[in-house]
Amino acid sequence: MANKKKFEFLDHPADVYIKACGTSLPELYENAGLALFETMTDTALVEPSKYFSVEADGFDLESLLYRWLEELLYIYYSNNVMCSRVVVKRIEITRQENDFTYVIKGVCYGEEFNPEKHEARVEVKAVTYHLMKIIKDDEGWKAYFVLDI
Repeated sequence: MANKKKFEFLDHPADVYIKACGTSLPELYENAGLALFETMTDTALVEPSKYFSVEADGFDLESLLYRWLEELLYIYYSNNVMCSRVVVKRIEITRQENDFTYVIKGVCYGEEFNPEKHEARVEVKAVTYHLMKIIKDDEGWKAYFVLDI
């Protein structure tokens, strides 16, 4: 996405409202994950010295995004790790009769949060479905979602 923003913060009265962009679904989910961590700190100051495998599933693209972001947030809370790089290895979509299953697999890279090194912005309590939508247009993919702070 030459000269395109990976994500941007939109106006919201109480929480953090994000629009993530990508030329492909994997890039969209990578940028959404990066936006999650950017909400909490300046990711440019986070060294990608540790890595964590991330996997989530869902019944549609929105539930997949929700679960993906939840898993990334879990890595922060369970390991005190901020990530500066999120990589989607693959997204699998399978159909069995009229039901679809979406699976995303990836890796995130970061380091333990250190308040002397990393800026503490806001703490994300949870991912929400509020205002969540994923759309594809002529420019690529866009995801809109709200983080509860």
